[in-house]
Amino acid sequence: MGAILVTGGAGFIGSHLTDRLLADGRQVVVLDNFDPFYDESAKLANLGGALTHPRFQLVRGDIRDAASLAAALAAAPIDAVVHLAARAGVRPSIEDPVAYVSVNLDGTARLLDACSRRGVGCFLFGSSSSVYGNNEKVPFAEDDPVDHPISPYAATKRAGELLAHTYHHLYGMKVACLRFFTVFGPRQRPDLAIRKFAGLMAAGDEIPVFGDGTSGRDYTFVDDIVDGILRAMERTTGFHIWNLGGASPVALNDVIAKLSSGLGTTPRLKRLPRQAGDVDRTWADVTRAKHELGWTPRTSFDQGMNTFLKWFAAERARSVQGGTR
Repeated sequence: MGAILVTGGAGFIGSHLTDRLLADGRQVVVLDNFDPFYDESAKLANLGGALTHPRFQLVRGDIRDAASLAAALAAAPIDAVVHLAARAGVRPSIEDPVAYVSVNLDGTARLLDACSRRGVGCFLFGSSSSVYGNNEKVPFAEDDPVDHPISPYAATKRAGELLAHTYHHLYGMKVACLRFFTVFGPRQRPDLAIRKFAGLMAAGDEIPVFGDGTSGRDYTFVDDIVDGILRAMERTTGFHIWNLGGASPVALNDVIAKLSSGLGTTPRLKRLPRQAGDVDRTWADVTRAKHELGWTPRTSFDQGMNTFLKWFAAERARSVQGGTR
């Protein structure tokens, strides 16, 4: 049984996937460039015990760099690649679209090409619910039109799907494009709403709320996402697109209320105009994933938030202790 290469494996989803693969007895190679989008120490903490695990190898490098790709793919016989490395975030992509195209599109093309040359048989692409844009039909299904992205980030994710299909068509590579819907849980990136709002509330600072707070997101707990990735890895036979989402949108105002209750604080809200690139709501139709992967989300939003809040409290306590030494 060969290894699994996880690009972006030191990040939020990638580190959880790495832990699960190691627990399942797999060998894991992580390729990560430790982009300064957020602090490297947090990413090293994400990997935790993996760094000393005998079946784990870390390759520091960029997916746009040929030498880094060669090193990662040569580190062990690779059965499958889970491609999670990307510039993330809708709003930052509007500020710097060129960088997003470089990493998310050029990087994906280079990785796909390297995989085809090395004979990697299975490629899983971490896509995004953002490809649906402001789809008026809900819930969003995989066969819905996705020709009108409203941010550079969304455009790069859709373009990545098309590139992956091309490599399936040309080289017979087994490909799955997994459209993640607003993933949350322990280790969540500090720029994402739940983690960001929790930090601001705990510090007594204002929370920036874009719009009236009625916009909805289909929050999906990270353990469910990892389960979906593993099921896709087992069942990918040709070219597939699967939604992985909680299938139950939650309004932003309700997210704030849940955080406020869990932290025992009264939030200070700073109402701001709605931002360009933001969608009104996301909502996953997971019928295909249920039928083809045997997958459904098992963690409710409240359950996931309780787990996140416990982790957040522990991280905050650790940070306070570290600051007083």
